[in-house]
Amino acid sequence: MKAAAVLMGLLLTTSGMSAAQAKICHSIEFPEHLQVRGSELTLNGLGMRKATFLKVNVYVAALYVTHPSHDPQPLMEPNSTAELILRFVRNVGVDDLRKAWGEGFEKAAKGQLPALEARIATLSGWMSDMKKGQTLAFVRLPGGGVEVIVDGANSGTIHG
Repeated sequence: MKAAAVLMGLLLTTSGMSAAQAKICHSIEFPEHLQVRGSELTLNGLGMRKATFLKVNVYVAALYVTHPSHDPQPLMEPNSTAELILRFVRNVGVDDLRKAWGEGFEKAAKGQLPALEARIATLSGWMSDMKKGQTLAFVRLPGGGVEVIVDGANSGTIHG
């Protein structure tokens, strides 16, 4: 499985997304459509990420894809543009973000983790403290990897 598919799968499964019935989740509004790299993307779902046993709200995730679906397999198709936007509803320190990425990739990638370690390290290096209201976005580029955008600034692309 390619790193982009693992990342999208990880974020899909940890965010509790469901088909878009509305474009508001916990008072945070997302547009129904986005233009990304010349592709028209449609909101597929919204979900709140909760952390710890206390179920603390962390971020609202919005997944945009070319062809919305209830089936996760086509959503992870590496040859289509997609964007995942995380809008933080609380402050999260960089160490907590890095720990969460590490745990999430361990859970999702399992036996493929050694092959992904360098890319995970790159992603972790681009992370910073996230403040309430800031965004973290991941744009899947067909054949090009995943572009990482931290609060509007392009950090780079994780290839593969």
